[in-house]
Amino acid sequence: MNAIEPETLISARCYSRDEVLARPCPVPKSPGVYGWWFRQIPGAIDITACEKRDGLTLLYTGISPSRPPANGKPPSSQSLFHRIRYHYTGNAEGSTLRKTLGVLLAGELGIQLRRVGSGTRRTFGPTGEAALSQWMADNALVSWVVREEPWVLEEELIASLDLPLNLQGNAHNDFYPTLRRIRAEAERVARDLPIV
Repeated sequence: MNAIEPETLISARCYSRDEVLARPCPVPKSPGVYGWWFRQIPGAIDITACEKRDGLTLLYTGISPSRPPANGKPPSSQSLFHRIRYHYTGNAEGSTLRKTLGVLLAGELGIQLRRVGSGTRRTFGPTGEAALSQWMADNALVSWVVREEPWVLEEELIASLDLPLNLQGNAHNDFYPTLRRIRAEAERVARDLPIV
């Protein structure tokens, strides 16, 4: 891997929710790495060392597909197209980014993580997920780069950039203990509340 790759993601064009959900969709059906940029910072995060440009701050990176399993199971067939659209339109059970944003914004948006359906899934419920989607439409933009083995670049990004909303592989980040605690408390409260 060459040393300019993190800068490639940082300089890539950012797209809004409306642009991502437009037809035709600009997001390729290819493997790659994506970065989430924010107008408003969700919660009390020190962004001093974070990448910034055009009034946006890079707080999170992800990949699609995930690294192939070592146990012989078939690899994921997801692409940037599927994953990025899901982050904008899905729910907290299927998107760690949405779960993180939701627990950080719970007080501001008046939402709460809850057990739903059979009780094994956790989301912010239909109203809460809609409020979170609207917040993301107003504040979250996404950039991406196509890579055949995106997990390689993701590891480099997490090691070299300040990405406070990432958890996996990011224990060295200053915000990591706070985010883990906030997420764990939201999960604990959700376990104690009735299923919705």
